[in-house]
Amino acid sequence: MKNLLFLSLFVLLGASLNASVKTGDSAPDFTLLDTDGNEVSLSDFSGKFVVLEWLNHGCPFVKRHYDSGNMQALQEKYSEAGVVWLSIVSSAPGKQGHDSAEGHKKTSELKSSSSVAILMDESGEVGMLYGAKTTPHMYVIDPEGVLLYQGAIDDSPRGGNPGEVNNYVVAALDAAMAGEEVEVTDTRPYGCSVKYGK
Repeated sequence: MKNLLFLSLFVLLGASLNASVKTGDSAPDFTLLDTDGNEVSLSDFSGKFVVLEWLNHGCPFVKRHYDSGNMQALQEKYSEAGVVWLSIVSSAPGKQGHDSAEGHKKTSELKSSSSVAILMDESGEVGMLYGAKTTPHMYVIDPEGVLLYQGAIDDSPRGGNPGEVNNYVVAALDAAMAGEEVEVTDTRPYGCSVKYGK
């Protein structure tokens, strides 16, 4: 029964609707405030690979990736390689995952996050612009601003041994940074639904 419930939640929460941004097209620019009150725009990082991670620390799927250290390890590894990792919170006020700038900052420190910034999207405008459905929902953008990958972080919504998990973000970044074609460009995201306002 527990497994059936989990699978039902996965189908419900991870169901892929038509993406708002097509892979292979230019990623839309946006500007959001970070936890220090600074404006951060996607265009600030022109010429660099960028990862967008939709974030909600109240979501069990996100908790699993952070409690295991998986997300932080990826952030650190690729940040050291020059990739810009941006975490975006589109939870509306009063919804799971919403917090003040100071609250997000403290949680980021407690989780030892290595993302360049936590960006607050209370209106959900940027999330809906990108068609972000779940947390986590991942996007990889190349130095020319082209969206290379969107979807799940990996192929293991229930978790699994690291050696047995196919990480789509890693595969996309490694291929693109080596000048190779990204084989898997779109997957169905899994996780909790993004907590947009009504």
